[in-house]
Amino acid sequence: QVQLAESGGALVQAGGSLRLSCTASGRIFSVNAMAWYRQAPGKQRELVATINTGGNTNYADSVKGRFTISTDNAKNTVYLQMNSLKPEDTAVYYCNLLITKPGDYGMAYWGKGTLVTVSS
Repeated sequence: QVQLAESGGALVQAGGSLRLSCTASGRIFSVNAMAWYRQAPGKQRELVATINTGGNTNYADSVKGRFTISTDNAKNTVYLQMNSLKPEDTAVYYCNLLITKPGDYGMAYWGKGTLVTVSS
């Protein structure tokens, strides 16, 4: 089986920074793409940032210039560095990894989420 473990969510004041991490463990042949999503109260889940095996990144317009997604491929870990946080960044953040298990097809796995609360 594959499991994702997220950490780093916290209560922080506006203008502060947080670093989220998500580590995949289990029977993993390869991790092909990684992403962070978030879901604010009463809203739909939205894509925040993505990174592929080539290191190419994409960001939602609302976080460009403030958030940075990165990976440690040796550790099957994806990070989200969040700077200049705003109250509207308050949400549960989820990692999503496209993982291929040995002898199997790739599929997407979700973390359980980590809560980020930004106070004004």
